[in-house]
Amino acid sequence: MKSQLNSYLYALHSLSIPLGKEDLLTRNFLIEKTGDIEMYYAPHNEYINKEAKVVLTGITPGWTQMKAAYEEVLRGVEKKHSNDQILCDAKQAAGFSGTIRKNLTDMLDQCGLPETLGIESSLSLFQQNLPLLHTTSIIKYPVFISGKNYTGHHPAIDQSPLLSRYAYQEFAKELEHIGSKALVIPLGKTAEKVCRKLLETENPPGHYFLFGFPHPSGANGHRLKQFNQNKEEMESIIKDWGSRVF
Repeated sequence: MKSQLNSYLYALHSLSIPLGKEDLLTRNFLIEKTGDIEMYYAPHNEYINKEAKVVLTGITPGWTQMKAAYEEVLRGVEKKHSNDQILCDAKQAAGFSGTIRKNLTDMLDQCGLPETLGIESSLSLFQQNLPLLHTTSIIKYPVFISGKNYTGHHPAIDQSPLLSRYAYQEFAKELEHIGSKALVIPLGKTAEKVCRKLLETENPPGHYFLFGFPHPSGANGHRLKQFNQNKEEMESIIKDWGSRVF
């Protein structure tokens, strides 16, 4: 999948850290606008770890991730790193950054993922065990509705040709680049719905899917209830996947 970074380098040179919405939510980085839906370029989901064993996928990058990714890119440009290195570093800096990462890794620990992978903790997937992980979103670029983070509702993905194209075509292509038998974990019901539909129509080769995992956002008030309801089944799926892959 070809990187779009070069198309935005000129506009990037006019930016400086720290970045605000007035710097990034502009025409310079706008990919497409339809009604109240605005999709902007962000670099961190360009990099694909083709050797990943675990794929974590959210709905779409939020503002926090977008900001972290751009600031990491600016550091890489200043150091004259290659585009590949810049995109990889942006991925590491922005992938489920903030409090979401702690909520996410705590739940993965409770499901037994570290034991299956033979690592000390799920948090290490974002650090020394990063080669095992690929983070992404079913809609790879940040989407805002009237300037606010898109949450997967209003409109539903299936009601928007723009969002549907990225969820059912671009995301499917991305999964094809990752080696077989990865454990794909959609975070929340919206991402899970897309993955279930892909399984019905595309059948991504060789991948296992962990359904029932809640979105780890602190704003998800049903997170713990959903997790506790599905925890036993998710533990079983992870063990089954591990026994077949390792």
